[in-house]
Amino acid sequence: RQSSTTMGKHKPRGLRAGRKLRITRRENNWADKDYKKAHLGNEYKKPFAGCSHSKGIVLEKIGIEAKQPNSAIRKCVRVQLIKNGKKIAAFVPNDGCLNFVDENDEVLVAGFGRKGHAVGDIPGIRFKVVKVSGVALLALYREKKEKPRS
Repeated sequence: RQSSTTMGKHKPRGLRAGRKLRITRRENNWADKDYKKAHLGNEYKKPFAGCSHSKGIVLEKIGIEAKQPNSAIRKCVRVQLIKNGKKIAAFVPNDGCLNFVDENDEVLVAGFGRKGHAVGDIPGIRFKVVKVSGVALLALYREKKEKPRS
């Protein structure tokens, strides 16, 4: 007779059960959302390929209309990333900072803070510009530094 403690546990117990336990654990791990996100490798298919920042070349300046109920034209740039050639749209923060960004400039782009989601009233924009030709956009905006002559 089996003791009542082992009844209904649904897992093999014994000296040679190690392989079976290991294989079932390996298969069942994929039902865990966090495990699946960490091990599927989809992070490398995104534009930044698993990195926090990425450099790119400005292709053009674009204005994107804000979602309802807001009414504005948000200043953005089309950027081609250097590492993989993917084209993304990035938001240029702060008032008048688009004047510091010219076409063919090298910019440093970061995420917009929602892990791949658009933020606020700007549709489809998941990235923001941080640096322009090696100088922080905030330093240019506050007139702490000047953009280097190229």
